[in-house]
Amino acid sequence: MRKLTYFVAVSIDGFIGDESGDGNMFMSYVDEEFLAFLTSEYPDTISVEGRKILGLEGVENKKFDSVVQGRGSYQVGLDLGITSPYGHLREFVATRSLTESPDPNVELVRDDVVGRIRELKAEDGDRDIWLCGGAQLAGLLADEIDELVLKTYPVILGAGLPMFGGRTSGLDAFDLVENRTFGNGVIVRRYTRKR
Repeated sequence: MRKLTYFVAVSIDGFIGDESGDGNMFMSYVDEEFLAFLTSEYPDTISVEGRKILGLEGVENKKFDSVVQGRGSYQVGLDLGITSPYGHLREFVATRSLTESPDPNVELVRDDVVGRIRELKAEDGDRDIWLCGGAQLAGLLADEIDELVLKTYPVILGAGLPMFGGRTSGLDAFDLVENRTFGNGVIVRRYTRKR
């Protein structure tokens, strides 16, 4: 069975963006060492535009073949005129407000998001599904997340979008399986769900 991986940038105090949803404050930490890690280990998580800039257009997906995101996360690309920000992956957007997909590569998931994720996880394949955001979607899918990859940036936001917005139930336990520290102060931790 394929895994759902929540690969996300987060502040020390657990926020993935400020109160407006903006996470650009994390970009100042993307130095040469950290970028080398991202492009070699997680090239699939770099947007189509980023791949062009970095010369990664032909790089094969390493970990993921699908990405799921909430409407707010998807809107960031739409505001820039980008309708398929991760065109090298199958794209799924959880939304109630969009009625038509603006791009043939983007499937809108309007009902039963959990059911659709379970269908994707049950598909054959050796690559997984990346949950790239946002907070409300992560809260909804918390019970389906098999792996967490937290890029923890050395900042405290104090308020904003929590990693799991709207989560009201249960305690989930995960095992730490990898921990990397970078010279810029970023720590990347990978956890797998305890079964």
